[in-house]
Amino acid sequence: MLRIEDITLSVAGRPLLEGASAVVPDGHKVGIVGRNGTGKTTLFRAIRGELPLEVGTIQLPKGARIGGVSQEVPGSEATLLDTVLEADIERAALLADTSQDPARIAEVQTRLADIDAWSAEGRASAILKGLGFDEGQQHMPCSAFSGGWRMRVALAGVLFAQPDLLLLDEPTNYLDLEGALWLESYLARYPHTVLVISHDRGLLNRAVGHILHLEDRRLTLYAGGYDAFAETRAARLAAQEAEARKQEQRRAHLQSYVDRFRYKADKARQAQSRLKALARMKPITSPQETALRRFTFPEPEELSPPIVAMDGGAVGYDGRPVLSKLALRIDQDDRIALLGRNGEGKSTLSKLLAGKLPALAGTVTKARTLRVGYFAQHQVEELVVDQTPLDHLRRHFPAEAPGKLRARLAGFGLTADQADTTVARLSGGQKARLSLLLATLDAPHMLILDEPTNHLDIESREALVEALTEYTGAVILVSHDMHLLSLVADRLWLVSGGRVAPWDGDLEDYRAHLLGAQNPREEKPKAKPRPRPSREAVLALRAEVRRAEERIEKLSAMEDKLAARLADPALYEDARGGEREVWQKKYAEVREAMDRAETLWLRAEEKLAAAQG
Repeated sequence: MLRIEDITLSVAGRPLLEGASAVVPDGHKVGIVGRNGTGKTTLFRAIRGELPLEVGTIQLPKGARIGGVSQEVPGSEATLLDTVLEADIERAALLADTSQDPARIAEVQTRLADIDAWSAEGRASAILKGLGFDEGQQHMPCSAFSGGWRMRVALAGVLFAQPDLLLLDEPTNYLDLEGALWLESYLARYPHTVLVISHDRGLLNRAVGHILHLEDRRLTLYAGGYDAFAETRAARLAAQEAEARKQEQRRAHLQSYVDRFRYKADKARQAQSRLKALARMKPITSPQETALRRFTFPEPEELSPPIVAMDGGAVGYDGRPVLSKLALRIDQDDRIALLGRNGEGKSTLSKLLAGKLPALAGTVTKARTLRVGYFAQHQVEELVVDQTPLDHLRRHFPAEAPGKLRARLAGFGLTADQADTTVARLSGGQKARLSLLLATLDAPHMLILDEPTNHLDIESREALVEALTEYTGAVILVSHDMHLLSLVADRLWLVSGGRVAPWDGDLEDYRAHLLGAQNPREEKPKAKPRPRPSREAVLALRAEVRRAEERIEKLSAMEDKLAARLADPALYEDARGGEREVWQKKYAEVREAMDRAETLWLRAEEKLAAAQG
């Protein structure tokens, strides 16, 4: 059992925890949530004994092993498999024991059997495979992999070692969707206690049974996953708000009596009594939720569909194709999620669409005035660390007034203070916001986002969902965040085996497919009634219907304009007919887009009707 009792902890003179307490029973899986900067990682350091407590205690069972992913990722010449096997220190020490004493030999062999040492290689290999390493890669040296992949090796090592208390800090940040879903399943079956800091709602709903919330320097433990926590907390905040209003009304009433009668002889005693009552009233703080830190994407002008079309396209590196036979079409109102295991080519396709890579074959046709915004995690690292966000914007708008530059930053949730802070001192989430702003400066018609939620807290992720819902350009998403994908994407493309094709199913089918279900649709229980969708799900479906209706309205207006142009007799006076063919082709493309839009609208209406019963 982990017992945290009345701890107080400060870092650099800033108090993060004050009189905080919590009890986590053995074997519990607990998600730790709270806004960025509230002290979640600092709490982990205190549990590991790396930071001294000012007040209070943290107690663990005697001899309990604590494990977590080290910031020093392995980079040696040892193979991935050997690196993971060495993470179990006891097993490694027993195997290295060269004692010739028969009693010691027997003791070692017994202990090796107790810890199931002989199946260790198979277990380590299975963990590495789940995190995205095939059999060939498992026998390569760690030094052959980049930092992000080495972080996966470090994660594999701590999972293999199976400590009594497993501490994971944002473990999905270096994983793709497939790895994140595998980790969810693994943690749900993990035999010991788990504390995981995460902003991934999918993991917090499926892999943990409790939520430990860090807010106002206190810890509060909630039963259930993240959705249950959010609902319970919302009700608690509403009750606290109502109680604060009632107390304020009572204070106003007492103060009014005192003001009227405190100097009247016959009422002085009553007035004094009410003054004492006011003094005794313990203030109830009205919860002041920080305003949702919005993203404000600029709105692009409308382009004729399609904005991108490929026929027989291929893309790769050094003349070698990673993807080929690409026959794809993207319209400005598309919301597309790219699915597929890491290394299959999702980022390669994103770079082709962004113009970062040339096509090796086939034709790629883009709208003449198409502007593309591209965000990838490496761009966060390419920010100039000794410059401020204002400096970054001045490079793009040297003549723009400082007030307008600050307004642009504020539209992406960067405050006045942060605008003047060097990038080196910004948090990961603030850097991500700055990079997203820079990617959308010219109001792109298509926004390509490769893992945009890394380093964003849950509130910021919800703000991103809202911004993408309102955005009028096309969105191409690569993300391990199932919640983001489910609320934003209305089309799924599977990148696999050197090809890109529509995924025949929804995200839950894909999740079941990844976790090994052979026939996910057939295995769903039919006898039990379907659970009633959450309010959030219904709102998402309504937004989908609204987007579909807006899409049809825009295409209808475009169709009317093209029909009017085609009805112009002057268009038919040109004997060559070249201009006429162009307009006829545009009209046919808009009609095709209208058919697709109407199909999507009907599907959205059906899903909404089913959800509302």
